[in-house]
Parts: sequence; structure tokens; C-alpha cells
Amino acid sequence: MKRNRKILFAISFMLTATLACSALAAPATPSAVPTSTSMPTATTVPFDEQVTVSAVSFNDSGKSPDYNITAQIPSLTGSGDPRATAFTTEMHNFLQGLVDDFKTKLAQNPPTPIKAASYLDVRYQLVSPPGNVLSVKFATEGYLAGMAHPYHLIYSFNYDLEQGKDIPFGSLFLPNADYLSAISQYCAAQLKTRDIGFSDIFAQGADPTPDNYKNWNITPGGLMITFDEYQVAPYVAGPQVVTIPYSELKSLIDPKGPLGFFVK
Repeated sequence: MKRNRKILFAISFMLTATLACSALAAPATPSAVPTSTSMPTATTVPFDEQVTVSAVSFNDSGKSPDYNITAQIPSLTGSGDPRATAFTTEMHNFLQGLVDDFKTKLAQNPPTPIKAASYLDVRYQLVSPPGNVLSVKFATEGYLAGMAHPYHLIYSFNYDLEQGKDIPFGSLFLPNADYLSAISQYCAAQLKTRDIGFSDIFAQGADPTPDNYKNWNITPGGLMITFDEYQVAPYVAGPQVVTIPYSELKSLIDPKGPLGFFVK
């Protein structure tokens, strides 16, 4: 009987020892393992969604000679990022240049018995598609006392928000692409269909030169080209606008450039 108790005790001890060793050898299992869906996801808001374009007004006037200056320019608000500051500074410098030029001409303007005050008015239109590009078109109207009629000039700016710099015209197209010739041909063909007096007298205004196509804007519907008054038509016809569908320029557009989105 005692012998049996010893055997049972030995067996029990061996089983207990085996289970204890197994427990020590087994790897620890965490109570909860986070999955990829439970981890927080870091997101970056695109810069163009961080800023807002706001209009800033400017007014100035004086006597002897009498003049009035009214203007609106775009400013980027919502971020102190240097890229936003650079755009706003460029717009302010542009306006200051117009004001300085107007006042210089005003000082040089000979006295006239005409009572009408000289003036300068500057307005802008944001014509760009949603996204990273800011395309601004300025329309200015100026008058110096004694002139037969006011003058109108167009200025265009295209700004890459992400890069924080202006977009060169050539960067829209493939290297060595003869884009000016293609743009010139399209614009000339469109202008010939209009009753604006486009003829040999004004045809040179649509020739493929950089100066003729300095006023361009990136719009949702195409590349907008604006010709100043007298450039391709008489004063009475006013400035002329031709919008070229991106499909017409598809073979010339750089797919990695600012217009790449429109030709994918």
C-alpha cells in the first residue's frame, strides 16, 4: 500500500513539473494586438486647401492735378507659409508699379483746361481651375486729363502654389516644342472669323512672338490668350480673348507640367 502511494506521488510530481516547464517555454501572448485599421493615420492637407484668396482694396487721390486711384488685388490668407507671403508680396509690388507709373505719367501730363480728373482703376479676376495653380487676370483702365478716351491694359499672372513661384509659359510644353506657332495659328484663325477689322494692319499682333502672347491664363476650359486693345483690332473693338482647348495643344503639352492634368 505504501509502495502504491509512492508510485502515485511520483507520477503526480512528474506531471506537475512537465506542465510548469511547458508554461515557462510558451511565448507570451498579448491581450490585444492593434490592427492597421486601429492605428491613427497621418494626413497632410494640400497647400491650396490651406489658403484662401481674398480681395484687398486700395484707394488714393490727390489735387493739382486731380486724380483718383481705385484698385483691388488678390491676397492669400489662412497661412503664414512663405509661399503665400511671396504671392501676396508679388501682387502688392505689381500694383505699386502700376501706381508709380501712373503718377509719373500724371506729373508729365501737360496742363489742360479739361476739368475731368485723371484716374486709374485696377480689377482682377481669378480664372484658374481648382487646385494648385492660381491664374489671375488683371484688367486696368486709366485716363489722363486731356486724352481722347481711356486706355485699357491686361496683365496675367500664373502662380504655382506648391512650388511658391510663377509659372513660365514655356514650362507648360514639352522641351523644344514650337508652341508659339501652334498658338498663333489657332488664334489668327479665330480672329479672322470676328467682325473686328482683323486684317493685314493688325495681323502682326498675332504673330508667334513672346510679347504677343504675354497675357495667358490657365483656365478650366483651355489656355486663355488675351490681346490688348489696338493689338489685333481697332480701339473700338476692345481687347480680344481667344481660349484654346487643351485638346488642340495635346501633342505639345508636357504631361508632367502644370497642364498635364488636362491631357491625361
